[in-house]
Amino acid sequence: MSDQHVDKPVIGITIGDYNGIGPEVILKALEGNQLAKLCTPIIYGSLKVLNQYRNLLDMKEWSLHGIQKADQANHKLTNVITCWQDNQTEVQPGKVTAEAGQGSLAALTRAVEDLKEGKIQALVTGPINKDNIQSEHFHFPGHTEFLAQAFEKEEALMFMVAGELRVGVLTGHIPLEKVKSQITPEKLSAKIEQILQSLKGDFGIKKPRVAVLGLNPHAGENGLLGTEEQDVIQPVIKNFKEKGNIVVGPFPADGFFAAGTYKQYDAVLAMYHDQGLIPFKTLAFNEGVNFTAGLSAVRTSPDHGTAYNIAGKNIAEPGSLLQAIYLACDVSRFHIFNKEMDRNALISKPQQSESQHPAKSGGKQRFN
Repeated sequence: MSDQHVDKPVIGITIGDYNGIGPEVILKALEGNQLAKLCTPIIYGSLKVLNQYRNLLDMKEWSLHGIQKADQANHKLTNVITCWQDNQTEVQPGKVTAEAGQGSLAALTRAVEDLKEGKIQALVTGPINKDNIQSEHFHFPGHTEFLAQAFEKEEALMFMVAGELRVGVLTGHIPLEKVKSQITPEKLSAKIEQILQSLKGDFGIKKPRVAVLGLNPHAGENGLLGTEEQDVIQPVIKNFKEKGNIVVGPFPADGFFAAGTYKQYDAVLAMYHDQGLIPFKTLAFNEGVNFTAGLSAVRTSPDHGTAYNIAGKNIAEPGSLLQAIYLACDVSRFHIFNKEMDRNALISKPQQSESQHPAKSGGKQRFN
């Protein structure tokens, strides 16, 4: 591999469940090596599977570059590392199979190993089926929890990003009936701290503004509709304010997004998965990105699932995956830049303004 440039990171992309739309949107996003000026992509999956989809999608004039390991990547081409014995692999678009689940896990495992070893600068994960990927090596409700353990973090933050709209969730992939018990001062404080640190360290926002939603209708209506706001959320917010942070709330969730109040803040913390993701996907479904905050590495993914119902029909849109790649490039470049500055003991680490930071756009960078 040639010398790595700050402005062109190596980005790993996992294939996800190959019977879903993952391979299709990946190929559409990278077709003709159109992102070669922005990054060096390495797809973790199966060259045979991807070639089957190239034929299915009539992309025969564009070839993929098979490699054995990341340091063999060609910076001008789209590289592929085959992560399992794929001689007998046949795609079955739209079908849930054990083989596809095993393949998605093999690709994810190999990519995370390279990410931890610094062989790739960021990871973009294709959509998985959270059922058929389960095994003795994967017993998690999703990517976020798997990555948290891989990087030895007690918990990571699911951070949905689309331009200046950023939504985090206090509780992720858990049943709704368990949400209330998870709303504790310790957990809430940890999530707010993760958001503040990510806004500063990943997005370059010097003085971030964070809005916190309430759990109950009308944010509890002064205890009439629930006491979590008074007992837990308000005291935690007060504590952050006393330390000089701009953390505001709790806001009633029903009108917060409809009224455009979210535009006044750099990020919003919702109490549970659907409270945050329903409005987020309503506002930004085709451009949304799932960014994992709290890791020591960069990970993004599109905000959609496997979409078996349209797999293999050549109608899946690559927009969300493209935004995930753009954001991964922006944040990883920012990390590399800061590390380079830290190495020079004579120059203090610069604080970039919000407008100077490459990830200010939330990943909406375009290539020429």
